[in-house]
Amino acid sequence: MKEVKINTEIIKLDAFLKWCGIASMGTEAKIYISDEQIKVNGEVCTQRGKKLKINDIVSFDGEDYKIV
Repeated sequence: MKEVKINTEIIKLDAFLKWCGIASMGTEAKIYISDEQIKVNGEVCTQRGKKLKINDIVSFDGEDYKIV
């Protein structure tokens, strides 16, 4: 599991995907989310604006990213 440090209390899912390097652009993040390739805390998430917080776990392509 990779740990990703954020500098704020919350971060939106699409911004997090760019922050941690899963997506290089917002449109790429949007595609991953709408194609149901992203899980948040074990559940598929289709909300680009989903607010993530410390200890949430985002999963993509067999990798887990824990927000710290």
